[in-house]
Amino acid sequence: MSGVRGMGGTVLHRRSLLALGGAALFLMLAGDASAAPLVPTVSVGVGTSENPQDVATSMQLLAVLTVLSLAPAMLIMTTSFVRIVVVIGFLRNALSTQNVPPNQVVIALSLFLTFYIMAPYWGQANENGIQPYLEGQISQEQALENVAEPMREFMFRQTRESDLALFVNLSDAERPNSQDDVSTFTLIPAFIISELKTAFQIGFMIYIPFIVIDMIVASTLMSMGMMMLPPVMISLPFKILLFVMVDGWHLLIQSLIMSFR
Repeated sequence: MSGVRGMGGTVLHRRSLLALGGAALFLMLAGDASAAPLVPTVSVGVGTSENPQDVATSMQLLAVLTVLSLAPAMLIMTTSFVRIVVVIGFLRNALSTQNVPPNQVVIALSLFLTFYIMAPYWGQANENGIQPYLEGQISQEQALENVAEPMREFMFRQTRESDLALFVNLSDAERPNSQDDVSTFTLIPAFIISELKTAFQIGFMIYIPFIVIDMIVASTLMSMGMMMLPPVMISLPFKILLFVMVDGWHLLIQSLIMSFR
């Protein structure tokens, strides 16, 4: 009997401790909830405004958000990025290394080379457009013109006259007398196709030595009667060896940067 009573007392003692612990935990949670700071709520709605300035500010904010959403496309299509990434893609295909270097490395290298090439133009845009606008020296419209001017200068230097004339004729616009008369929306597509054409020309020059290696390896295998052995498997080490011996990355990057000057 004494053993049963001892066990019962132990069980009751444990239950009491659990009850006290649960009550303490409840009080702690309640205290934290009461001491928690109030979180502000944000609501978006559509209403009427009697002040035209409020509407103009809202439209400007919408325009800024639109420009920010299009920033990646503007970075790609109005800079040297297109030519660089296409040429590196041609090099990878010519070497027959489909995934080496990986896409992430190709994009990162193209971006940093783009930053290097475009740094002088972006510096002019910041000095003549962004900083004076932040200091209140010029208006927003003048700031946009000053920012766009270095970019237009870069695109005009890299755009062929035939490509520019194509889009001027397609737009049914009057023949421009100077570069200032050419719309930016006409200049950008002309610049893009000019960049693609230049990149394809560089890619053709890259392919020639590697095609020669493929032809030599293929003819050698055929003369040895090894018809079933893929020539690409044999020519790949020789392509990589040739590319390393001539310091291919140095030549490629140097040629790409010099092509923009």
